[in-house]
Amino acid sequence: MVDTSLESPLPPSARRFYRPLGRAAQRTAGAVLSGVKMRAVVASALVALALVSLVQLLVDESVLRLGWQVWRMQDTLPEEGPMGLALFLGMLATRRFTWRGRTPSRPCPDQVQRAVALLDAQPHACAGLVRLGDKSVLFSDCGKAFIMYARKGRSLVALFDPVGDRAAWPDLVAAFCDLARRQGCRPVFYQVSQDFLPHAVDLGLHSLKLGEQAVVDLTTFDTRGGDWVKLRRSINRAERDGLQFAMLSPAEVLAAMDDLENVSNAWLAQHNAAEKGFSLGTFKRDYVASGPVAVIRLDGRIVAFASILTADAGGDAFIDLMRHLPDTHRGMMDLLFVRTMEHLKGAGYRALNLGMAPLAGLSSHAHAPLWNRIGRRVYRTGERYYNFQGVHSFKSKFDPQWQPRYFVVKGAALPVVALFDVTMLIGGGLRGVLRR
Repeated sequence: MVDTSLESPLPPSARRFYRPLGRAAQRTAGAVLSGVKMRAVVASALVALALVSLVQLLVDESVLRLGWQVWRMQDTLPEEGPMGLALFLGMLATRRFTWRGRTPSRPCPDQVQRAVALLDAQPHACAGLVRLGDKSVLFSDCGKAFIMYARKGRSLVALFDPVGDRAAWPDLVAAFCDLARRQGCRPVFYQVSQDFLPHAVDLGLHSLKLGEQAVVDLTTFDTRGGDWVKLRRSINRAERDGLQFAMLSPAEVLAAMDDLENVSNAWLAQHNAAEKGFSLGTFKRDYVASGPVAVIRLDGRIVAFASILTADAGGDAFIDLMRHLPDTHRGMMDLLFVRTMEHLKGAGYRALNLGMAPLAGLSSHAHAPLWNRIGRRVYRTGERYYNFQGVHSFKSKFDPQWQPRYFVVKGAALPVVALFDVTMLIGGGLRGVLRR
């Protein structure tokens, strides 16, 4: 007879069968566990860096210091400690990929002037940022289109859609990708429109939505009616309190340059911010004087201004550099925006670009990519660092058309290193990003 007693289940108690590991086995197990933990930490760091870089490159000025603020808050806000550590480790992990390689010299002034000559023949006023002179220019073979770009680390970053003749776009985009490859860089396209996406698909590039751009149709803009009652009250109160609007011509801008610079310096000091660049206007006297500037005065003194880029071909205008003195009046910006729109409408312009609302309009369906799910969560819960919903709400007051904008890069994974490079490019390097 076969003894079946040995087939009974063993008692579920490890203590009865304990056998200590030898030292060699313990070292091996410890190394495996340490490796797993390190990979988890690095993965978390890269995801955190992607989020921080996304927020930083989308928003204006002081928000570029988000990551440093999170790191500093870990002593007072314990729940933020892991994010701060992940950010710090992510920056160290990507340093070798982002800070090697030379940064190309400034573009030739003749190239910039050649690009400026094409601006009048295209409809998008934001292309006027080429006047900053901080971007290189790649022209199409026919000379009727160009891409403005800059290099940071291993990323060659193009700003906006190509400018100029649409027929030249396919070959020009391919030429830019070839240029990036010859320089040992990844091609990156920042803030491109839906019109650009077919070219991205043709070249095997991956697109991620950054947010939505607010564009006001000036041909139908009118503050009369019940929908505009709150806005009318705000600007009427501002004017009763002595605020006055004016649109300065380029000649008048030169005469008021000292006052404008004082406002700009006060704004920078309040935010403890350095001047940025690339996709943001910078207070350079020749750049500010290249177009009209909308100003608000109080008692004859300029307290707020916004430089306006214009494109004659399509009747398009773009609010670029915007600065104001702190704590002047709650209705000051409403007055600046509404009167600017009315002035541009009277001058025959058909649209005004108010810029992006970061992370707005990301899809939420079950098949949405991970990028969208992360972005929507930041949009809903990231008010501590940036007023995402407030920016969208403010621009919505002017009843704009919302147009999606994308970040296009080689590869389908979260573009952590490319995002970091663009952040450094806009912020003027690590010192500018971590200034506060």
